Amino acid sequence: MEYKLFINGEWVESSAGESFDDINPATLEKIGKIHKASDEDVKSAVDSAEDAFDSWSGTPAPQRAKILFRAARMLEERKEELSHLLTVEMGKVLKEARGDVQEAIDMTYYAAGEGRRLFGETTPSELPEKFCMTLRRPIGVVGLITPWNFPIAIPAWKIMPALIAGNALVLKPASDTPIMSIELVKILEKAGLPKGVLNLVMGEGSKVGGAIVHNKKIRAVSFTGSLETGKWIMSEAGKDMKKVSLELGGKNPVIVMDDANLDLAIDGVIWGAFGTTGQRCTAASRVIVHEKILPAFQKRLVERTKKLRLGNGLDEAVDVGPVINSSQLQKIAKYVETGKNEGAKLALGGKTVKPLPGYFFEPTIFTGVAPDMRIAREEIFGPVVSLLGAGNLDEAIHIANSVEYGLSSSIYTENIKNAFKAIEKIEAGITYINASTIGAEIHLPFGGVKSTGNGTREGGTTAIDEFTEIKTVYVDYSGKLQKAQIDIE
Repeated sequence: MEYKLFINGEWVESSAGESFDDINPATLEKIGKIHKASDEDVKSAVDSAEDAFDSWSGTPAPQRAKILFRAARMLEERKEELSHLLTVEMGKVLKEARGDVQEAIDMTYYAAGEGRRLFGETTPSELPEKFCMTLRRPIGVVGLITPWNFPIAIPAWKIMPALIAGNALVLKPASDTPIMSIELVKILEKAGLPKGVLNLVMGEGSKVGGAIVHNKKIRAVSFTGSLETGKWIMSEAGKDMKKVSLELGGKNPVIVMDDANLDLAIDGVIWGAFGTTGQRCTAASRVIVHEKILPAFQKRLVERTKKLRLGNGLDEAVDVGPVINSSQLQKIAKYVETGKNEGAKLALGGKTVKPLPGYFFEPTIFTGVAPDMRIAREEIFGPVVSLLGAGNLDEAIHIANSVEYGLSSSIYTENIKNAFKAIEKIEAGITYINASTIGAEIHLPFGGVKSTGNGTREGGTTAIDEFTEIKTVYVDYSGKLQKAQIDIE
């Protein structure tokens, strides 16, 4: 099928006449021809959003919410269809694709509910006959740039709070998975979203994403992706004082203490490390195990991982699907070679899967990993997990905190003191107790510390913070000039 750009409420061809192919990573079959936006197309999309902003921001938020509620119901009705399409386009196994779509449903309902909240604050004035409050205002035209690993959930995480807050949007999805964003835009269009409020442009990040970042009419940019790109966006957007929200990845630790329920911990590590083929910013890529139980844990983990089945995610019996593309496959293979060269021991996997036609890589476990090795510090974004030993909780936390990222973290323990010490001391935006590093819920803040981002949070009420500005209002009904601070005796 051929997929066009969506600008000012119309599906239009690329003005440059350029396109690219969307590829199924499990079969390498072409599933779509995608129109590639030119600089002129991006400009038209931004101009359309600017034109639509006044009317949309002036629409009462509960009325905006009605459109989102309709969209949420449409997503529910099409959940199974969209899940199959997502597996075809991105590769994750069908049960995970259903979870991806469900996140989009949940966020759409949640953001719609915020249409009757959008809370500000009231507070007493220090002067008589004076009223003080804050209220939220939309930012204006907002650029959204999303990754390929959650091709409908993450666009929804950004689109829905931004819309309910009254912003007009330009969305650029990842080139590997644009069809899910296209389907989401179609649903919002059918739900009654006015023309120009949401515009969709496809193409490579360096060109199309760059045009969004550099357009002076865009007042904010929300980006999920790599650290290097995030740094570039912050630097470039700062030249125009744009508001920037960044979610940039992680190197997430699971700590397994000697009193842990090992069966539960192994379940969590396998899910965290190999769910979505390790292609999550919250993936459990480091497992820090108490030295007393490390040999037994390692043996059982390897035995369980050997049983994982690779293949096309449409097969309900498959546990692990493909990685997204050839370059990612090569990147993972290079990290495996790096790990071996650094002295880590390859306990399982480490190879591409030749008989299958797609981009498949074996679930891989490294043992004997030191904290300063690259495989223990850098985000691989594939089905590769490193096992590290620690003599006690303090050492485990020190290892957990020794990387530049700080997104998600986990500890398995039956000791409440261990759990609360981990909560207090681990440098991460998220900490799970007796659960893996993945599984964020949409009504809670999502994001991290250090190089994981720039302090913003998605999800929950903080999603509204991301897409609004705060205005402070003073109403003096005294009928006389009152000078704050000066008139206080």
